[in-house]
Amino acid sequence: VQLVDTGGGLVHPGGSLRLSCAASGIMASIYVMGWYREIPGKQREMVAEITPPGNTNYAESVKGRFTISRNNAENTVSLQMNSLKPEDTDVYYCHGERRLMGTRYNYWGQGTQVTVSS
Repeated sequence: VQLVDTGGGLVHPGGSLRLSCAASGIMASIYVMGWYREIPGKQREMVAEITPPGNTNYAESVKGRFTISRNNAENTVSLQMNSLKPEDTDVYYCHGERRLMGTRYNYWGQGTQVTVSS
């Protein structure tokens, strides 16, 4: 199983980036797929997630600015990030999770750096 995160980079405040997560070894369509970022000294924070039926959930800090979507045919999940702020600077990780008969399956991407700076 592999999740490959791409799309990070350096952008000015107010700019946009699109992150992509390519999954192999799993059908991303049956997993809760999400994007997380690290809080120094704390666990990773959920930024956005999408369930198999397509329901979405966002952190309050990104609501209205970020949009998560999935392409089941390509087995990918994307995060469109608009109106970026310096405080969005972080490493973003793709995550996939599924629970089956009491067992939790979860996988992480390697992370992609997003830097918002003037």
